[in-house]
Amino acid sequence: MDKTKASEIGNPQMHLLLVANGEADSDYLSHLLTRAGDDQIRLDRVQSAEEAMTLLGQTDYDLLLCDYKSGDGMALRLLHEMREGRPRAPVIFLSDHVDETTVAAAINAGAFEKTASPHESSVTGAIHSAIDVYCKERQRQKAEVMLRKLWRAVEQSADLVVITDRGGMIEFVNPAFEALTGYSREEAIGHNLVTLQSEEQAAQQYQQMWQTILAGNVFRGILVNRKKNGETFVVEKHVAPLRDDTGEITHFIFNDRDITERRRLESELQQAQKMDAIGRLAGGVAHDFNNLLMIVSAYAELMLDALAAEHPLRHNVQEILTASRSAADLTRQLLAFGRKQMQSLQVLDLNRAIREINRMLPRLIGEDIQLEFVPGKDLGKVKADPIQIEQVLMNLAANARDAMPNGGKLIIETESVRLDEAYVQRHSIVPAGDYVLLAVTDSGQGIAPQHIAHIFEPFYTTKEEGKGTGLGLATVYGIVKQNGGFIWVYSEPGLGTTFKIYLPRVQKEARIVQPPKVAEESPRGCETLLLVEDEAAVRQASREFLTLSGYNVLEAKNGEDALRVARDYLAPIDLMITDVVMPHLGGARLAEQLAVERPAMKALFVSGYAENTVLRRGMIDVTTRFLQKPFSLKALARKIREVLETEAVSETAVTSSR
Repeated sequence: MDKTKASEIGNPQMHLLLVANGEADSDYLSHLLTRAGDDQIRLDRVQSAEEAMTLLGQTDYDLLLCDYKSGDGMALRLLHEMREGRPRAPVIFLSDHVDETTVAAAINAGAFEKTASPHESSVTGAIHSAIDVYCKERQRQKAEVMLRKLWRAVEQSADLVVITDRGGMIEFVNPAFEALTGYSREEAIGHNLVTLQSEEQAAQQYQQMWQTILAGNVFRGILVNRKKNGETFVVEKHVAPLRDDTGEITHFIFNDRDITERRRLESELQQAQKMDAIGRLAGGVAHDFNNLLMIVSAYAELMLDALAAEHPLRHNVQEILTASRSAADLTRQLLAFGRKQMQSLQVLDLNRAIREINRMLPRLIGEDIQLEFVPGKDLGKVKADPIQIEQVLMNLAANARDAMPNGGKLIIETESVRLDEAYVQRHSIVPAGDYVLLAVTDSGQGIAPQHIAHIFEPFYTTKEEGKGTGLGLATVYGIVKQNGGFIWVYSEPGLGTTFKIYLPRVQKEARIVQPPKVAEESPRGCETLLLVEDEAAVRQASREFLTLSGYNVLEAKNGEDALRVARDYLAPIDLMITDVVMPHLGGARLAEQLAVERPAMKALFVSGYAENTVLRRGMIDVTTRFLQKPFSLKALARKIREVLETEAVSETAVTSSR
């Protein structure tokens, strides 16, 4: 049980311990003390030093009274035993006859005062005097203990602590200040805090801070500070005025928390969220734009097929088709940025893929730029679309070429890396794991800091008007993210630029999918087709073309309408061509429902989207039964024959085996 003083828990009584081996003296002193102190004194009595030590181990007393008789060593022995340990209660010797030697021994042992005789005036006076001195000593010791605690707290604090006078002259800094800023105490003390630390992105803020604290108010805010080496860091600053006994402000205490890393991580997260939002917007716009391009290109194809070879309008129609294909390229770039580009994923040796691409790069970058490839060893494999990897390198190389108009050096490097927890703490959006690093470095002009945060945004460009679309780096960003990777840029004006791309390393080999070869001709057919398309103009152009190609075409304006048409049509339907994304009932669910009713009917899916969440829908096979919008009508005709004939061959083989 913890020992407590009565006075420390709100009890006004003083708790005294009387050590006396004489019964008469003990009764007299007890009567004298209780009468003198009324009910403010509580007195415990023992007759030996051993009993006293036992009680002292259990209770804190305000005062110890020891009866002293010449030749009796009890009192001195008790004092010696009490000397060790924490602050003790004062001790008063009570004796009729005390010589100088005994007084010196008692004082040396720790006694506070002696009395010539235990009369009321001398005893009570000594008690009050002893208690007063004892209380002051305890207060001083407590203050010293608290001061040491406060000192250790300030010295060991991870936050910066600075004390200045009213004019801002530094009088104290803690070790955290020295460690972060690079200034020693000797260098900091005596200097003005504002001139020592403030930045020019922060002069107005510091002025507001001083106005606040000089008015006697507490300041809280985010400010930029400067280190000794000129680097900057961001702090949460808390400044409070310190006042004297009259209420006058004499000093200020600054408490700064370094939040540079937190602000950087927040900025990365905000940038990732912004890019994700822009990507969704770009993908949605590209989807809608693809439908419009489908209408333009489809009717242009129909018109071109209807015109004689020598007709003067053929050239005009051909220009329309050329423009629509160029626009389709832009939408493909937007889909890549929005991570909705069609993929043909393969397990790749990145070094081998880059060597193949490097055969084309010199023609792109020109002879005045030196190309160097530094392949990493034991690289491992990545799962990616080789066409997309080519897009990434071609776009980065083109960007580097433009940054080196007078020639320079372009270095492509690969390396197997393990991103540990330390890296993750610096880049919170990157999970730890094994990656293949692709780094592309140029010796060009570099990128200004104000542009770094925007370079991956679509249509953002620092080039002259007409020199670029602003989609090159946006395409790179989208492809990297679509392949589960991460990209960072490091650049300074005049010192070149490095793009670092981290692609997840695959642990197991996966099936390599080869995209089907595309023929040039436009085959015809005679089968019955169910065309499901919610864009009326696209549906009408497709129906007209397919009818001219010999097919019997049934059309439906959405998924629910398709169910009705299929159920009303009693003859076989050979193939359903359906958009993936439609209101109420999408293409995947439509195909699943009709598969039960018409198991022999094949399905071909088309969409302006190629997002994984859209395409991973049960029966959809993106490599054999999917066509990405915008497509030409001739490409649609070829895909129809591919699906019908591939499925027919498979069925024939199954029948023969039976």
